Amino acid sequence: DDQIERERASQHLPGGCCALAAIYLMGKFYVANAGDSRAIIIRNGEIIPMSREFTPETERQRLQFLALLRPELLGKEFTHLEFPRRIQPKELGKKMLYRDQNMNGWAYKKIEEDDLKFPLIFGEGKKARMMATIGVTRGLGDHDLKVFSSNIHIKPFLSCFPEVRVYDLTQYEHCPDDVLVLGTDGLWDVTNDKEVAGVVMEVLMSYEPNDPCRYTMVAQELVVRSRGVLKERGWRLANDKLGSGDDISVFVIPLGGPGNYT
Repeated sequence: DDQIERERASQHLPGGCCALAAIYLMGKFYVANAGDSRAIIIRNGEIIPMSREFTPETERQRLQFLALLRPELLGKEFTHLEFPRRIQPKELGKKMLYRDQNMNGWAYKKIEEDDLKFPLIFGEGKKARMMATIGVTRGLGDHDLKVFSSNIHIKPFLSCFPEVRVYDLTQYEHCPDDVLVLGTDGLWDVTNDKEVAGVVMEVLMSYEPNDPCRYTMVAQELVVRSRGVLKERGWRLANDKLGSGDDISVFVIPLGGPGNYT
């Protein structure tokens, strides 16, 4: 992340990205995630999560705590408190549900002038945004990103530090149908873990266990199914729901070889 900052001026490359990495070392997989990509292991049909997404919703308390410690980062436009909806001026003096950096649940507070500011985190699910700008809270780069029409920098709230999970391959007997799937959010926006596992098993059954291209074909099928088919109303899935409009990258990595296939 520091290197991106140093090189952005000379390379003229603003922007940023999420990062998901898998490293195999001495019998173990280390999966590191900074962003909203996702990794899962499919072992004997069982789904084992190897990451979690970092979004304004999942990191609400970290973001609110930073904003409380450094209120200057919010400018004069945002409040670190969260409300179920935008507060209207006519509601000054009334009671409204809210939560701060220490709360999992909600409580009531009397609405004050500062509460009329835009909340640091607003929206739910994939529509949740931090400072009405970005839907992911960890990653690399974005050193120049600012709130629209303001001089408020987003970067102080974006962490480049990943969460790392470890999977010990020596603890289990793996067959060629056991895989690690890495995918960007373009895949997971429209395809859940169970559906991905279904595609993995369906495609792998169409190939011999010692055919190395079977894993490439799984990745290709996951991309195709998540993108859908281009129709008059845009990209559509088989159930006619909207396909993914985001970029989709998928890796399918085998955990076992033909030698221990049963």
